[in-house]
Amino acid sequence: MTAPAVAQERTGTLAAPVARLRRAAATPPGRLRTAGAVLAALVLLFGAVAVWQSAHRSRAAGQVVSASGPLSQDVAEIHRRLADADATAAAGFLLAGSEPAEVRARYQDDLATAARLLAEAAGRSGGSAESQQALAELNRQLPRYAGLVETARAVDRQGLPLGGAYLRYASDLMQGTVLPQAQRLAEAESARLDADYRDAGAVPWAALALGVLALAALARYQVLLFRRTNRVFNLGLLGGSLAVLTALGWLLVGTMTAGGDLEGSRMYGTRPLRELDQVRIAALQAHTAENLDLVARGASGKYTKQWNDLVATLDEDPRTPGSVTRLKAGAAPATAGPLTDAESAYQQWQDRHEDAAAKNSAGDYEAALQRTLTAGGTDTADAAFRAADGKWAAAAQIEQDAFAREAGGVDGVLAGQAVAAGVLSVLGAAAALRGIGRRLAEYR
Repeated sequence: MTAPAVAQERTGTLAAPVARLRRAAATPPGRLRTAGAVLAALVLLFGAVAVWQSAHRSRAAGQVVSASGPLSQDVAEIHRRLADADATAAAGFLLAGSEPAEVRARYQDDLATAARLLAEAAGRSGGSAESQQALAELNRQLPRYAGLVETARAVDRQGLPLGGAYLRYASDLMQGTVLPQAQRLAEAESARLDADYRDAGAVPWAALALGVLALAALARYQVLLFRRTNRVFNLGLLGGSLAVLTALGWLLVGTMTAGGDLEGSRMYGTRPLRELDQVRIAALQAHTAENLDLVARGASGKYTKQWNDLVATLDEDPRTPGSVTRLKAGAAPATAGPLTDAESAYQQWQDRHEDAAAKNSAGDYEAALQRTLTAGGTDTADAAFRAADGKWAAAAQIEQDAFAREAGGVDGVLAGQAVAAGVLSVLGAAAALRGIGRRLAEYR
């Protein structure tokens, strides 16, 4: 048999069943079966998309609460600890033989905490190339910085003037290399947190559109059946419509609830925490410049310029992120008290610094040192700075608690939404098929 003949025979073999199917679909029972299959498929498609989108958002919300949110704050703490270690090392150097044990312990605790958080961040950064690169550089440079500080202390104990030079070199390494890498890490993890927020708070437009389409299709077919049979209700299709409507309502309410909680955690936790971290780090760097200016003993105007630049940023008007006045202006009621006290202590720090700077300019170095930093002193610039930083830390804890309170449980709401959408879509599809089945039974 030739090839064309074989092809013709096969076509003829297939044509007969296809024709029978077309004839069956054209009958009233066939049309009912086709409608039932289409309605059930549409309801199940709605359920599948709703489950997928809700589960994806639930995972993202879980990341906000348990991964990217805490990690973002941890890397900000790394940045702050490193800046504090630099300021404390300079303070300890100035105090020399009268250095209190708590100052030395603070410096060591800063470095130890930063090293521990770096190790933890390395395992939780999610494989981000930028984060891993910043972490590697921080782990490489931190021992160098600590070694330079110890060299400065050892040389100073021998009474050699090179101790101050080593300390300034260590601070240059911190300010020029280590802290910028810490800032880079903080920005990378903040971007990751923002991405998780976007994913968790995204509106499931595809699922909502399919749900409305499925509901419209069910309603339209009930109208068609009514016109053909004069029967007002088909309980199966009515049940399917009710299941889809319930799933849609659950999807809408869950989305709005989760979105509100996530926005609350951002407004009362994440956003003010970022601005507060920015202020605390800038204040620490200004405090380092304040101390290093005394270590340099007027040999350079570099630290005076650093102080002036940083304080100018901190003193900007309330519209500028990173300013002390903006923190207070935008404070939530829970943090208004600590931030008001912090601003008062900050102004006191500025006043005491200006007094010490005037004494230093007049050539009275010892009086300037006593006004800036005295072991056990309570009326020094250092004491006022520590008071301000303590109040900022108290406000930060309140904001962290607000973040945990607002964002906690959102992933569970979205996970429950996914389960509900899946169950209701299956029930809706089954009810629609049941309703069509009752109509088909009338043709037997």
